[in-house]
Amino acid sequence: MKVRQDAWSEEDDLLLAETVLRHIREGGTQLQAFDEVGDALNRTSAACGFRWNAVVRDKYEDAIKLAKKHRKDRKRKLAQEAKPASSYTVPSTSFTTTTKPVYQAPPSLSSDSNVLSGVKENEISMNDVIQFLQSMNGRGHKESLLMQENESLKLENKELKLKVNELENQLNKLKEEHQVIEEDYQSIIQIMNRARRMALMDEETDDHHSPAFRMDKNGNLEKIAK
Repeated sequence: MKVRQDAWSEEDDLLLAETVLRHIREGGTQLQAFDEVGDALNRTSAACGFRWNAVVRDKYEDAIKLAKKHRKDRKRKLAQEAKPASSYTVPSTSFTTTTKPVYQAPPSLSSDSNVLSGVKENEISMNDVIQFLQSMNGRGHKESLLMQENESLKLENKELKLKVNELENQLNKLKEEHQVIEEDYQSIIQIMNRARRMALMDEETDDHHSPAFRMDKNGNLEKIAK
């Protein structure tokens, strides 16, 4: 009894698609394809049918159309080969004509089926279908990698913005500290210049007494009266 419960892998989906397309192309039924895949994967035919209709079928619309067209051309070719050659007689001349099938140019495939473009539909082999399916899976993998890379770049950009904001805050803080230091330095220079001028004035007034100074609460020097 088939009781397999594990998830479907990409290889399982590819086998299911290849088998269904082969049965369509060769004139078989999808039920036969589901039975064949079920035996190969130890799954029930119903499980294979549900997987095909719910997930896999939408990915291979172009390949399904191509397989149905191939089946139609194959049936037409077999029917034409089964018809007997027609003949007729004219005076003093007798010949036989055989109906020759008219080849119809296949419609161009969509951009998603570039692997099969330029190939006559009545000459498509299993390798062509496999290459087409593999190219579809590879394209999906590339899109997934690009999405992951895009998300990584977005995260990196966000981190860089946070770092820039942090550095700008540090720079503004340093500018403020530098402004305070500059103001203190200018205040000290003014006090020293004022003290120097007062000392010169005292020397001119009294050369025998040394002037005495004191600093008030505002940092200014003032002469102490004797």
